[in-house]
Amino acid sequence: MKLCITGGGTGGHLMIAEALAEAAVADGNEVIFIGSTSGQDRKYFAQNSPFSHVYFLETTGVVNQKGLGKLKALLKVLRAFFQARKILKKHKIQATYSVGGFSAAPAAFAALSLFIPLFIHEQNAVEGRLNSLLKRYAKSFVSAYDEDSPIKGYPVKEIFYKKARLRTELTTIIFLGGSHGAKAINDLALSVAEKLQKMGINIIHQAGDFDYARVKQAYKEMGVEAELYGFTKELPELITRADLAVSRAGASTLWELTANGCPALFIPYPYAAGDHQYHNAQFIVKNGLGWCAREDEDLKSLLIKIVKNPQLQQKSEKLLSYTTKDVAAQMIKDVEEKINAS
Repeated sequence: MKLCITGGGTGGHLMIAEALAEAAVADGNEVIFIGSTSGQDRKYFAQNSPFSHVYFLETTGVVNQKGLGKLKALLKVLRAFFQARKILKKHKIQATYSVGGFSAAPAAFAALSLFIPLFIHEQNAVEGRLNSLLKRYAKSFVSAYDEDSPIKGYPVKEIFYKKARLRTELTTIIFLGGSHGAKAINDLALSVAEKLQKMGINIIHQAGDFDYARVKQAYKEMGVEAELYGFTKELPELITRADLAVSRAGASTLWELTANGCPALFIPYPYAAGDHQYHNAQFIVKNGLGWCAREDEDLKSLLIKIVKNPQLQQKSEKLLSYTTKDVAAQMIKDVEEKINAS
């Protein structure tokens, strides 16, 4: 099978794309990627990707644009649509899998215009606008939060399962702000750093490229030793070493932590579309798998309270028993079966 995976913009979408590509390639399929010149797409897949070919088309988000900006964004999508049609024809693509995000629009619409079967994965508890628009045309619509989803669970890279472990003792905390970092999480980490060091708890911190210099200087002035990163693709290894995470609630990171058995305090990005990060985290909280707090709450006091009584083993056991393995492989098998049946 010749498969196109499209979507991106943020690390969350791209993690799904990578998990699907690895599963497809492992099953003997050829996979290409169509993304955008904007967002994180190039950083993830320009080199050392599982795809046979990668394409980055000039697009930007449309939903958050206004007036003339929205018109310009739509024109970029239209130009990229025709480019995507040529790419799909060139590689004789038999199916297209959209993982959402603005990067997915050109190839998703191009696939439909060429009568190439379209498959969609929705990563969040609140459906994205593009996915909601295209849902009715998809051969399969997969979501960990949708009771009617033909496949249950979330596609996570196999390494998070392979390195999964039961947490029983708190020796290391990891702070994760997402692809761009998060000032609220960075400030929280700095506010508790000295206390954590006195308690003998190690700090791993992904601060984001934009805030890296400030955070590095702050740790230096406090005399706190922290393993600090701006951006890194080594998160599977870093998460595995951690016993507790403080993180945004983007779906991919949330489910990667779950698959790995690492309990987390989730601090949702307050401006996410449809407040989807909050709803993602509530799914975890309601099942007793972790914690969630808004940015404007007393995060320092809450984190110290959690650190003093983390109930690590109880929550880690629940996390490890909750996730479903091989979701990406199931999604690829679903595509193969539907293509062969048509």
